[in-house]
Amino acid sequence: MSELRVAGEHRPIAGRFEGRSIIVTGAGSGIGLATTLRLATEGASVVAVDVSAKRLEALVEQRPGLDLVPVVADVTRQNDIVRIVDAAAGRVDGLANVAGIMDAFLPPAEVDDSTWDRVLAVNVTGPMQLTRAVLPIMEAVGHGAIVNVSSEATLRASVSGVAYATSKHALNGLTRSTAMFGKDRGVRANAVAVGAVRTNIVAPMPSETSRQVLGALMPAIVPEPVDPAEPAAAICWLLSDDASYVNGAIIPVDGGWSVV
Repeated sequence: MSELRVAGEHRPIAGRFEGRSIIVTGAGSGIGLATTLRLATEGASVVAVDVSAKRLEALVEQRPGLDLVPVVADVTRQNDIVRIVDAAAGRVDGLANVAGIMDAFLPPAEVDDSTWDRVLAVNVTGPMQLTRAVLPIMEAVGHGAIVNVSSEATLRASVSGVAYATSKHALNGLTRSTAMFGKDRGVRANAVAVGAVRTNIVAPMPSETSRQVLGALMPAIVPEPVDPAEPAAAICWLLSDDASYVNGAIIPVDGGWSVV
């Protein structure tokens, strides 16, 4: 990896994405925001997608020198998918599917249909729809990179509810299938399985069963959450030409949690 570390911080690589157009979902906060800022600082034109208009307004106002194209959109709506791709103005060199939601740690016996449907829609169907929409653009020019934000929950099921764990397992399948079908067309697809990260995702635990099964376990095994810049650095590397021979990989970005 050519990315450099100085005093615990990630140093941007000037010009790494010069002339590139990249779509980032969940761009208004957390990992999506960190990824957006990193890409734009390194020269990319970023189509910054988020459901919150206020978050996108703040992003653009605070970073006036960056090439940002804000799009207020819900990735579960097909009409919004069309608007997102249209905002890229015919060129999509990269796609980072970062937007995601939790499931209140609900166990299989207690998960309700509404939670199940919403989590699968945001975490799997949205990324699929965006991937489906950008693939013809990428394949037409013979290059493109897609990075999906998966989770440590795909390596174990001890820190999430059934809907979230299922959605991220499915996202890994989407990643690998996209890599398989795209490998001879110049399109790469990879995923980062992130661990504990400081984001604004709401994660209540209303289930007594979950509190008994997971509540006592999590303090013992979950590491201290890290800054979103950590997974963002890995996402940007996978989107870059430095990772040109990496395809179909699910890479843990968890500080070693997955080997414990």
